[in-house]
Amino acid sequence: MKETENHKAFPLLTPDIILQLAEQQLHCRCQAICRQLNSYINRVYELQTVDGQGLIIKFYRPGRWSRQAIEEADQFTQELQEQEIPVVAPLLLGNGTSLAQYKEIVFSIFPKTGGRFLDEFSEEQWLAIGRLLGRMHQAGASQTADNRETLHPRKTTAAQVDFLTGSDFMPPHLRDSFRHICSELITLITPLFANKETIRLHGDCHFANLIHRPGQGFFLIDFDDMINGPPIQDVWMLFPSYHQESLPEIELFLEGYQTFRPFNRSSLCLIEPLRAMRYIHYAAWCAHQSVDAGFLRQNPDWGSELYWQEEINDLAKQVERIQQKPDRATNNPMYK
Repeated sequence: MKETENHKAFPLLTPDIILQLAEQQLHCRCQAICRQLNSYINRVYELQTVDGQGLIIKFYRPGRWSRQAIEEADQFTQELQEQEIPVVAPLLLGNGTSLAQYKEIVFSIFPKTGGRFLDEFSEEQWLAIGRLLGRMHQAGASQTADNRETLHPRKTTAAQVDFLTGSDFMPPHLRDSFRHICSELITLITPLFANKETIRLHGDCHFANLIHRPGQGFFLIDFDDMINGPPIQDVWMLFPSYHQESLPEIELFLEGYQTFRPFNRSSLCLIEPLRAMRYIHYAAWCAHQSVDAGFLRQNPDWGSELYWQEEINDLAKQVERIQQKPDRATNNPMYK
């Protein structure tokens, strides 16, 4: 797959230009530091002002999001920050907004926020995460994000399946099998989304987007994948295992969450469907990044026959798990 025109914009970003853009927008002087950070979709660099303030400048890949969609994510984080909810929001730039543009590339600048990622949480930390997301969702429910997608199997997932099967990402002889298992999944889980609450979400709330600062607690970062959807989407990726193996953590989380906001326990039935949707979402994400030579160098097996066969097998296992869920949950008080 050949490099698209959108990818040709990034080579224009030389260190001199990046430093100049930051200095112009923030009316400051920067040291001769421009360290590129790992990001396939965007281009992200760490800078430092002459007085030692760390900065992160993010250049958004042209064509990935509309300017309006990026503005909605920035506005959401600024709204959360104004309510003293711990997030890392973009700085206001010289034009009075959080976004500026260099040629066709839109960019934001963030303060560098130190912290570390935790892959296991104590009981008190689960309560704290529940309180944090409860507060965020309370704000997220106050309005909609009209320029952001709505997470739903018939919308986002179906579009991703069409994207993956409509090109040459997978061997032709596996396309029918992939389409079949995805169709079975979408048909199975769509009724579970009926009448479920939809609010503004972080959308990609996993360990790497939740940093912990000693003495300050957790901060949410990277709202690039902000989406409208059921609140459980911002939770399930943090649990240590499948739904039935994470019941103690779920209870702790809900105790903290419900300090600030009610939680509809019936939406717990979406955990495993959302996991299956994530499999497809991630495959589509990889397909978008496969035009980047750096991605393929670091993921040489992506797109191989073995990769897609394992993807099909994983989806089939997840369908089986979802089909078993109603029987196991019938007498479970968590669903009442």
